[in-house]
Amino acid sequence: MNITAAMVKELRDKTGAGMMDCKKALTEAEGDMEKAVEALRQKGIASAEKKMGRIAAEGLVASYVDDKVGAMVEVNCETDFVAKNEEFKEFTKNMAEMIATAKPKDVDELLTMTCPKCGKVVADIVKEKIASIGEKITIRRFVVMEGNNATYIHNGKIGVLLNTDKKDDVLTKDLCLHIASSAPEFVQSSDIPAEVREEEKRIEMGKEDLQNKPENIREKIVEGRLHKILAQKCLLEQPFVKDPNTTVAQLLEGKLTVNKFVRYTLGEGLEKRNENFADEVMKQIGG
Repeated sequence: MNITAAMVKELRDKTGAGMMDCKKALTEAEGDMEKAVEALRQKGIASAEKKMGRIAAEGLVASYVDDKVGAMVEVNCETDFVAKNEEFKEFTKNMAEMIATAKPKDVDELLTMTCPKCGKVVADIVKEKIASIGEKITIRRFVVMEGNNATYIHNGKIGVLLNTDKKDDVLTKDLCLHIASSAPEFVQSSDIPAEVREEEKRIEMGKEDLQNKPENIREKIVEGRLHKILAQKCLLEQPFVKDPNTTVAQLLEGKLTVNKFVRYTLGEGLEKRNENFADEVMKQIGG
């Protein structure tokens, strides 16, 4: 039977599934709309696609490190309740390991890859999890680092992946804890882009307490303030969290060199749900 564009659109409107999934379902059902709807629902595709318009800013940050490579990933869901679900935790953990092994260039490429543990395409696994767990799930971002790596995950909410020139399990663990706690943005001052420096200077120059001072005096005051502000952004210049009398640079002197690090905070920059959880439960049970 010839499957028309109008038939595909009708099935898409009914289920919210993707165009290709709709065409495939109609073809397999020989044009029978109800059978196609049933097939999509059985596969979890219909409910999965409909959930993709929801806000997903909760979830987990997970990481994987071995002797050669490290990876960290953020996977989002809609509620903290689901983030504590063992199935969701296992999925996130498996994604971190797969990313470290397969080294995809971005999320789009990852979604097309086949998971070696189950033999399924990652995009299909995500749809299955959405159908099984009942919430929108998205793989938001990840990072991969080759070489000597260390990691720290705090309650699934804050993640650190650290790359250094040599292994030192005790020291790198402390460094990861420090990065998680103090949130540096750069390794050292020379890593700070010029536009960041200029933006901080512009903000300081515009502060009310300096407006009545001569230009040359303002410049000197701002220069001093800028040094302190930028130092707070640099890992090596921060006071070490376990010993504030020692900078991180002093702690590491002669021991190892930090090449780079990445710090994730779960849901940063994402819109958050404002619904009351009790109200959400009542909606689910039809109360």
